[in-house]
Amino acid sequence: MMTSSIRRFLQNQDGATAIEYAFIAGMIATAIVGSVLLLGTRLEAAYQAVVDLF
Repeated sequence: MMTSSIRRFLQNQDGATAIEYAFIAGMIATAIVGSVLLLGTRLEAAYQAVVDLF
């Protein structure tokens, strides 16, 4: 009985799938944050160029 419970636990893939989805979500979030930071820096430079014209 105990052996079959351990065997079922080791064969269960639900936790692995959840971890994979969490990893993918983390990678997407990291990409979004990096893009926003890069875009923000470029927008700041563009606005400063416009301000410098006046």
